[in-house]
Amino acid sequence: MSAGCAVGLTLTQGATFSVPTMEATSTLHGRVVLITGGGTGIGRTTARQFAAAGAEVLVVGRTAERLRETADGHPGIRTFAADLTAPDAPDAIVAAALDAFGRVDVLVNNAAIIRPALLEEIDRTTADEQLATNLVGPIFLTQRVLPHLKEGGAIVNVTSNTPNRGWPHNSVYGATKVALDFLTHTWAVELAPRGIRVVSVAPGVTETPVLAHAGFSEEQVAERGKEFRERIPLKRIARPEEIAWWIVNVARPEAGYLNGTVVRVDGGLAASG
Repeated sequence: MSAGCAVGLTLTQGATFSVPTMEATSTLHGRVVLITGGGTGIGRTTARQFAAAGAEVLVVGRTAERLRETADGHPGIRTFAADLTAPDAPDAIVAAALDAFGRVDVLVNNAAIIRPALLEEIDRTTADEQLATNLVGPIFLTQRVLPHLKEGGAIVNVTSNTPNRGWPHNSVYGATKVALDFLTHTWAVELAPRGIRVVSVAPGVTETPVLAHAGFSEEQVAERGKEFRERIPLKRIARPEEIAWWIVNVARPEAGYLNGTVVRVDGGLAASG
């Protein structure tokens, strides 16, 4: 069998379809990727990895300066500053992507905030902010992107914790991430007939400024990191590059049979009980 040929599969009732080989689909050149939360951490690194692979990327975030830092030295990355929680933001974000590139092939719902608090300490305004950023925003951005996604398109939801373990101080944040995984399962079933895939990439503890943005001091962040290292089987915290690799690769055409699942990249934390 020669390289680059399509492999024909015949089903029991005579239907035949083709599976593209690696050589035929081993590029992201020409694909347009929209990434939220692209100003720091996993979002920034993911944008740069997509651009390095030849994709055109629009990064979205609240802070224009951070977005410019993401794009600096990466001509394939363009920026759009917007607050995902604003009612008109999804339409504006999609319009910016279409103005820049004329299409969208991949949406990465990465934007999220974490505001730790015990149950009795949860503040309604802060809870609403987390729900709007982590869950409601992705729902309506995905809804607005959907008419522009063609067959072969992909939606990647960046999530987190499993649904079967408690996470003290993080009931709201954790609930939003479990809900986003549920949306992944549901949307995957709804959108499969259109040839659009939906996958969650669920990072474990990762070196990002998310806790600093939540108001934690350097000492508090270091202490949390020490606690997590003791629980993680690999005994270390993930680098953003390690998470971004999975986001980029589940969106590739080569991953075309991966759908409706949660890819956990957590150093074995979920398996450790």
